[in-house]
This record gives sequence, C-alpha cells and structure tokens, in this order.
Amino acid sequence: MKLKALREEVLEANLELVRRGLVLYTFGNASGIARDEGLVVIKPSGVPYETMKPDDLVIVDLQGAVVEGSLRPSSDLPTHLVLYKSFNGIGGVAHTHSRAATAWAQAKREIPCFGTTHADSFHGPIPVTNSLRSSEIHDDYELHTGLAIVRCIGKRDPLHTPGVLVASHAPFCWGKTPADAAHNAVIVEEVAAMALQTIAANPKTLAIQKVLHEKHFFRKHGNAAYYGQNRSK
Repeated sequence: MKLKALREEVLEANLELVRRGLVLYTFGNASGIARDEGLVVIKPSGVPYETMKPDDLVIVDLQGAVVEGSLRPSSDLPTHLVLYKSFNGIGGVAHTHSRAATAWAQAKREIPCFGTTHADSFHGPIPVTNSLRSSEIHDDYELHTGLAIVRCIGKRDPLHTPGVLVASHAPFCWGKTPADAAHNAVIVEEVAAMALQTIAANPKTLAIQKVLHEKHFFRKHGNAAYYGQNRSK
C-alpha cells in the first residue's frame, strides 16, 4: 500500500472516532500499517483533530523510529506496535476513552454478550486485561499495555475478538484496515452502553444462548458467512 493513501485512511479513521463521539479533545488515536514496507502511520501526539492533515501523521518503523514526519507520534505508539507484531492479520488499531466502554474498563469487568448486536461482531464477551504490575507501569508502560492485551487475547482469533478493555484504562480495538478498527471502536462503545442499560433493566440478565451467539457471529464471519452481498460477483 502506498503511504500517501495509508495516511489518508488513518486520518479518516481518526476523524471517524471524533464524528461518532468517541473522542474528547485529543483523548484517542488510530493507526494503520503497510505490511510490505514494515511501516506504521499514526496520529501525532496531542494534536487537535480539527486541524490535523494527512501530512501531520507520523510514519514510523516497527521499532518505533520516525521515518517521516516532523511531529512526535502518539504516546500510545508502543502499544500499537506490539499489536501489529503479535496479530499478523490486522491492518489498523484504534484507541479511545469512550464513556461506556471506559466505565467497564475502570470497573475491570468484561462485557458479557447479552444479545445479537454484540454477537454480530464479537465471538464471546469483550474481555478485560489483568491490571499491570507496578514495575510494568513504571518502566515501558505503553509497551506493557500492549503485552497485557496480547496475553488477554491468548489463543482467541484477534479478528473474532477485535478489541479489549485495558483494566483501569480504556478500550483498544483493531481490524483488517484503519476503517475497520474505527468501526469496531464504535461497536464496542455501543455494546458497552447497551450492556449497562440491560443490567439496569434486569440485574439478573443472563448471557445470550450459545447457539444464538454462534448463529449471529458466523453468519457474518468465516467461510460460511452469508450476511450482505457477494462482492466477488
């Protein structure tokens, strides 16, 4: 992928987070990777979204060294890099502090799948990481945040669980493209808000039936998916 096009995609993903109300001020970031080149495009640190242009985005290598750009990359860059190195199938990462999802993260609770809206996008609950140890917070905090996410995903398919809640922090999401990552961040926030309202309506609500969860997830994902149009035709 040409880096100019990727820069434009990453800018659009960042702006989508703002349009959907997931980001206040500069609290969030999105990135994308050009796998063939081994380069990542990411939002610059602390730059307001309303003034950001494609050329403001920073290009770094997989070790975090700046290859192109005059601004400092997001402080969350090490987290993004860990995810790209660990999840080969992803092409974009989005991080927000959206209200409902962050409330679940602060409560250190995974989001149960109560219904089909959740089941359409996540194969299982939206998990929450373990809390970081003091030593992990003091040294290479953002790196250890990424490692905590990877441990949390474990043997799950990261494209079937395209996001997690970082305990006491907020959600990180990903997808095949920067647009997909932003889309999944929107879904996580909506599902988080629905789950809070579901528990308020009935604190004894149980998770969705497994058969219904499987039906809704796999009609949209995998080789047997039949939702939507056949794009090969």
